[in-house]
Amino acid sequence: MKLCLPKQHGAWAMLIIPFWLGVVASEFMWSHIAFFIGWLFLYLSTYPMLLLFKKKKLQYYTKWTIIYFVPAILLLLIPLIVQPTIIIFGLVMIPFFIINAYFSSKNRERAFLNDISAICVFSIAGLASSYLPNGEIDSIAITVCITSLLFFAGCTFFVKTMIREKKNQTFKWISWIFHLAVPVIYVIAGEWLIAIAFIPSLIRAFVFYGKGMTMKKLGILEIVNSAFFFIIMVIVVV
Repeated sequence: MKLCLPKQHGAWAMLIIPFWLGVVASEFMWSHIAFFIGWLFLYLSTYPMLLLFKKKKLQYYTKWTIIYFVPAILLLLIPLIVQPTIIIFGLVMIPFFIINAYFSSKNRERAFLNDISAICVFSIAGLASSYLPNGEIDSIAITVCITSLLFFAGCTFFVKTMIREKKNQTFKWISWIFHLAVPVIYVIAGEWLIAIAFIPSLIRAFVFYGKGMTMKKLGILEIVNSAFFFIIMVIVVV
């Protein structure tokens, strides 16, 4: 049986990095493992679930939604039992899911706002994983959430300038200004180590723009960049 899996490969980094940075920003609990696996299954379930809004192959996508959603709920019950108020983060995610559902129904999954909405959900997951041990959100957890959101927003800008918006000069300049502004702001704020985490993103936004790259090379570049960001942010939060 062929698995029904999301085709947005970059989303895997978004799924992993904010969550585990949130864990590092707080303290590890064994329930984090069940939480992450449940979060993984929930993410997998959203792919066929959103495709249901296209009103095509309803039986097929309903089947896969159930296959992924049931274990997701069962596993997410564990962090919910440990910290019942963590459900707040799930409720906060709902409006963003509605936005994703809207764009799916319009066949506009690649819309920039749709991508940003998904990034917000992944960043909120980082807050949730940080909240689990002690039932509180501190400044470090907020830093993880904001930096994750900014980093993956930059990834979205870059990938779009390389593919769908490669001839859009306005989008190029917005991307360049964004990539330059983020590390500069962190330097001004005295957070030079966080600024360093964004330097590879800045460099690749300028150096690789306009150069033909296969999806494979583009994916490898983003994996390396994401790994660098993760390592530096771990150093920041520990």
